[in-house]
Amino acid sequence: MNDYFAFIIGILSAGIGGELFVRGVVGLAHWARISPGIIGATVAAFATSSPELSVAVNSALEGQPQISLGDVLGSNIVNVALILGLALIVSGIQTPRDSTKRDFLTALLTPVVIGILCLDGLLSRIDGLILLSILFVWISVVVIEVRRQQSMADEVLGEHRNWLAIILCVVGLGCLIVAGHLIVAGGKGIAISFGIDEFVTGATIVAIGTSVPELATTMISKMRGHEEVGLGTILGSNIFNSLWVVGIAATIFPISVNWREVSVALIFGIVTVALTFPTRRGFIERRRGVLLVVLYFVYVATIL
Repeated sequence: MNDYFAFIIGILSAGIGGELFVRGVVGLAHWARISPGIIGATVAAFATSSPELSVAVNSALEGQPQISLGDVLGSNIVNVALILGLALIVSGIQTPRDSTKRDFLTALLTPVVIGILCLDGLLSRIDGLILLSILFVWISVVVIEVRRQQSMADEVLGEHRNWLAIILCVVGLGCLIVAGHLIVAGGKGIAISFGIDEFVTGATIVAIGTSVPELATTMISKMRGHEEVGLGTILGSNIFNSLWVVGIAATIFPISVNWREVSVALIFGIVTVALTFPTRRGFIERRRGVLLVVLYFVYVATIL
């Protein structure tokens, strides 16, 4: 299959799969009466991180985990600087206080942790287990909050018929798995043809492709008036990407690190998340969206 054709089909599959999977999972969560912010930060975020996970597993098994690291770091920047930035340009976003304390701070600290673990030039299997352990702690905090809340999730983006929600989950996950295979295969072929190294390919071309589900979720939730779902999905996706996806990839196959390339992505990742930290009233203004989009293009120009 032509590399460009495989990559395009992979992007389309990621978008369709992410949309179906999110609708199905959120529909089941609605049935369980979980609040929209929690849904976005956990089940929807995990769903939209599935393409990155598929890319990570495939590239690690093929002995090229640098693609997965570049994909994760690049996807995190795409999620915040490009996707959230575009959503903010449409209108500002009001954030729930619980997500400010829990998700923003975690999303801000995870790239710092990865940077510290990369200082020796290698993300080892032990480093991968450390990242997975941090994820477990974060999930435990979320579970405690879910039990405390168990509050209304009325009219959340999703499918409320349980049997259909299950079907959407299964079909969506299948599309995401296929998308991961096609995107990593097409991205690698494109990289070879242009002489671009694996990390840069993962941080740009593959990162945009695997962020399509987050884009669909954010825009749809924005249009339907459920901003907390889109915002939670983006922040939760960054957390899952950094801790779950990188942790799994490093556990399968240790990742050698080019510190110059990784440090640029980590710095931009930290700055973009910091710029989205809400005001005391829990509001993120439109003007920050413009700044985030500009930063994204600065990042692309820098890493290329």
